[in-house]
Amino acid sequence: MILNGKNIAEDIWQAGDSLSDVMKSSDYKNYLLGFVFYNYLSIKALKSFAKSNRMDEADHKEVKEQYIKFLDPDNNVANISTRDATMTTLLNNNGCFIEPAYLFSSIIEHINKGEFDLQHLKTALHEIELSSSNQNSNSEFESIFEDIDLDNNMLGSTLTQRNRVVSETLLSLNSINLYDIDEEVIGDAFENLIAEFASESDKRTGEFYTPHQVSDIISGILTDKVNDNNEHIKSVYDPAAGSASLLLNVGRNAARPDLVKYYGQELNPSNYNLSRMNLMIHGVSYEDIDFRNGDTLDKDWPDEGTTKFDRVVMNPPYSARWDNDESRIRDPRFKFYGVLPPKSKADLAFVLHGLYHLKEEGSMAVVLPHGVLFRGAKEGKIRKQLINENKIDAVIGLPANIFHSTSIPTTILVFKQDKSNSDVMFIDASDEFEKARNENILTDDNVVKIVETYLNRKDVQGFAHVASLEEIKENEFNLNIPRYVDTYVPEKRPSTTELLDKNKAIQNQIDANNKKMKTLIEEDSDDQFSIIINKLIK
Repeated sequence: MILNGKNIAEDIWQAGDSLSDVMKSSDYKNYLLGFVFYNYLSIKALKSFAKSNRMDEADHKEVKEQYIKFLDPDNNVANISTRDATMTTLLNNNGCFIEPAYLFSSIIEHINKGEFDLQHLKTALHEIELSSSNQNSNSEFESIFEDIDLDNNMLGSTLTQRNRVVSETLLSLNSINLYDIDEEVIGDAFENLIAEFASESDKRTGEFYTPHQVSDIISGILTDKVNDNNEHIKSVYDPAAGSASLLLNVGRNAARPDLVKYYGQELNPSNYNLSRMNLMIHGVSYEDIDFRNGDTLDKDWPDEGTTKFDRVVMNPPYSARWDNDESRIRDPRFKFYGVLPPKSKADLAFVLHGLYHLKEEGSMAVVLPHGVLFRGAKEGKIRKQLINENKIDAVIGLPANIFHSTSIPTTILVFKQDKSNSDVMFIDASDEFEKARNENILTDDNVVKIVETYLNRKDVQGFAHVASLEEIKENEFNLNIPRYVDTYVPEKRPSTTELLDKNKAIQNQIDANNKKMKTLIEEDSDDQFSIIINKLIK
């Protein structure tokens, strides 16, 4: 069997059976994904060590033996400690350091010998976090394993029960042998696992993930390879990062993904930890990650260093509540609009935040509910100003029920800081899906159709329309898609010949029915009754 991200993810999912026996998926998500990341870091430590010492990394046993030897405090080469040099190399390459006794494979050895205890694992994870202290990588590893609560009674009411559940899970993960699997495949598997957990979650807890088809649309638009070689994309930012999957999709499709730096903020601590894991397990260096756990709307960030970005993406919580105290009208992000979005609908607050952090030649795509297209009052005023300032480039209506967190239809709003035209592209993709078990799915063909229509920027009957500023003004700055894209398909009128043929077919059927009825009556009725019926059907 060819190994790919999907079937590796399926194996890892099954490895979580012991966890699924004692808790629901939204609870054991952090354990399973955290253990996979721990294994990944251990593998990366060994392979990085092998590479720096010009060893054959495929020989797992030999690499680990040398790893243990080089990190022995008493081991010296030419009177120089190999431990210090090895630690420095590992910290520079990986951002963290793992003692030999705390490698994932060492924990497995303890389990196989019947010597495993949770405290040893707890110490291992904590020491990995601490290893980045006073390093440039500290913010990328600080408290990254805090969601793996090994004292959680859901794992078992006794220490023995918790030991059993965790050790069984680690053994099952170890059987997959990620060491011999390409890093890119491991990253894809991790992404598939995130998607699976999102599909298993309820509406509230599934907000951390943007379906990859929607990410593909946004990535295709923002990394336009048709009209722009996009080599200038060096920074991408998501102020509502979730799992960072949307951010990753855009960065990986830039012309030079190796030059892209990733910036993001996430309010939920568990999602913040997941986003950092997701970036690193996809091969993004800790040096190219700048993430923060915080409330994007409450306090502006980033507020120093790099504050403007080539691309901004987000799929924020829809119509969330926020603190729109009037003092915020002086906030540089909002002050030029004269009003603040309503307290109960923060949608446009996220938009204004994103635009504030967008470079002069940058582009942004935001997934939002349709209400932002037509709601009035303060939102209407902000929308009017965005249109008059020529910031809105496209409005793309998506099908209902394609997100794990909501069944409502959504829209992708595309913004540009420096547009070369004054029109707005409207696309009605509400029917572009296939029905699945509990949701609608955008197919690859649907994604390609939407992206190509946007890039071609031409009218498509019943699907897309390029609206002038005058049209939008005539609609009083209402961006509701049906005002611009007529999806009505008139019923085809039959020709005279078709009508005559249809009439003849009907008459032939009537004659056949009458003949059959007459035969039945003659066989089953008395003479007088037959005479009467025959007169009626002639």
